[in-house]
Amino acid sequence: MTTPPTVRLANLDLNLLVSLRELLRERNVTRAAARIGISQPAASAALSRLRRHFDDDLLSRHPGGYVLTPLAAQLVEQVEGVCSAAERLFGTGHGFDPSSARRGFTLLVADYTVAVLGPALSAAAARRAPGIELRLRLVRESFSADIGETIRLIDGLIAPPAARFERPELRSTALFDDRWVCVVDADNPVAAGPDPTLDLDELAAMPWVVPFAPDRGMSAAAPMTRQLARLGVEPDIKVRVESYLSVPYLVAGTDRVALLQERLARQVADRLGLVVLPCPGDPGPIRERLWWHTDLDPDPAHRWLRELIVELSATL
Repeated sequence: MTTPPTVRLANLDLNLLVSLRELLRERNVTRAAARIGISQPAASAALSRLRRHFDDDLLSRHPGGYVLTPLAAQLVEQVEGVCSAAERLFGTGHGFDPSSARRGFTLLVADYTVAVLGPALSAAAARRAPGIELRLRLVRESFSADIGETIRLIDGLIAPPAARFERPELRSTALFDDRWVCVVDADNPVAAGPDPTLDLDELAAMPWVVPFAPDRGMSAAAPMTRQLARLGVEPDIKVRVESYLSVPYLVAGTDRVALLQERLARQVADRLGLVVLPCPGDPGPIRERLWWHTDLDPDPAHRWLRELIVELSATL
């Protein structure tokens, strides 16, 4: 006879969720024990119970330390989402005092957002809520899972508006604006002169660095693809990279060009010897928003987080 899911859940020690999360994060029993606040033997016992439950080693010993087994690698994202949801569930209905709170917030963000907003968010959280843990997970331009379910398991996503976010269970608020610019190496001939500019024909003829482009063609989900389509440019892609922050480093010292968010471009241009040029045509604005699931609306901790992010965005 099959045991009902509710009975199986009732028979589980849910403390093992926290142990599983920290063991998979740290890949070290001693460090995991310190993070949880238990003894090393207790953490070892938890690992033994988890191994029996999953019928898997989870952490496999190698000469350089422990590594995740294939099953453990699959569990990483799931356990993070479940633990975050549990923290929100048991925090709902209580007042939130940031100065004494101990909980985590998980945000999906692009590395561009980390560069632009991350320093202010990290510093403000350290000052105002020293007991909280920020978990910034880098988001790819496409989602393998249902976006509504993805956001339901975290505290929020920072991204421009897109059709996939137009769902009744999602809320959003405006954060900050940016614009697309072109970046080239300072020694590139197109950067010569006192007031250099690019036209669309020059863009179409140049080699490109493009973030989040699949191995073949261009992804309709990627913001860069939409902007190039607006410009009518079919790029000659020489470098594809799963990152915005990497783009300017791959342009420096070459004859390549890239579209980049201006806030990020201005941060690195002088250091890397790049020139920031206006983007010809009409690439469209960048309007970053914070997205979250409606389940989080009554959570005072989440309300504090939303207000903090909006406040900091206004100072950029």
